[in-house]
Amino acid sequence: MTFRLSAFLLACGLTIGTGTLASEPECQGRFVNPITDICWECMFPMSIGNATVSSGSLPDTENPSSPIQFCPVPPPVFQRIGLAIGFWEPFALTDVTRAPFCMVNLGGVSISAGKLGSGGGKRQGAVNTGAFYHVHWYKYPLTWWLNIITDLGCLQGGDMDIGYLSELDPTWDDSSLASVLAPEAFLFANPIAQGACAADALASAVSKPLNPLFWCAGSHGSMYPFTGSVSNQASPQAASVLLSERMDYKLHRQGMILNSVGADTAVCYEYPSPIMPKDRYRYQMVNMYPDAGRCHPFGRTVMAWEAGHATPASRQNFGYLIWRKRNCVFL
Repeated sequence: MTFRLSAFLLACGLTIGTGTLASEPECQGRFVNPITDICWECMFPMSIGNATVSSGSLPDTENPSSPIQFCPVPPPVFQRIGLAIGFWEPFALTDVTRAPFCMVNLGGVSISAGKLGSGGGKRQGAVNTGAFYHVHWYKYPLTWWLNIITDLGCLQGGDMDIGYLSELDPTWDDSSLASVLAPEAFLFANPIAQGACAADALASAVSKPLNPLFWCAGSHGSMYPFTGSVSNQASPQAASVLLSERMDYKLHRQGMILNSVGADTAVCYEYPSPIMPKDRYRYQMVNMYPDAGRCHPFGRTVMAWEAGHATPASRQNFGYLIWRKRNCVFL
């Protein structure tokens, strides 16, 4: 379920009573500039059928073998012909924050909703670290706004919406409740399964992540459990990227995100994916320090770019733009 921003803010005022919009000291953020803050090179590679018409710096996924596709439609037409195209679209934003209801990508506005648990981080000695963050998911149909692609079947339409708030999800801070949504998490909570993630980390560092290792988030850690807790925070940037990836996977599991498929005939539709296809996603930092020059496959280490994207006085509020591979039939 998604909520329009205006409807959500109105609901907060009606149901919370004392709810107000303000800027809390621990909350900071900025609006994303849809022109200067976006890595437009990340739209590529772009393909027609399986032929690349515009290359990019990052690897592509599978594409249909034929550029001409016939898609079933209701009578009396039955079939319609179109051109199979593939490109990468910016389709979502995420806030990762320790301050409840801190809308990082909406200018650092806080929604006062009473007393809720804050996120936090701790370091015990030199070996034990931990952190907890809230995550917000926004629908962000940028290609629709800018009319980059005009075919309705090949883009995400509509307005910018708030799609998910972890503060309203009781499973986000309770791993026992989260196991109801992902009971398979217990199968991968062992050194052997986690050790296999080294292969995923290597693959994402040099190319793209390995979909068969679906429980791995590459160099960032484990996709499970679907909570905001990070047991071993190597850096705030790594933890925030991991939780953005977890939220993406969680929304896939809940049926809230549909994916296209780069195969003949199947390209005509979108499908639910309880197991997220990791190789069809990329991330890019847009808050607090936009990195408009590059994006990264899911699971790729943050060591190459994290320098200069936080300060010692940082309140650890982050915003990311999520890119998704789109295969569709241009009619």
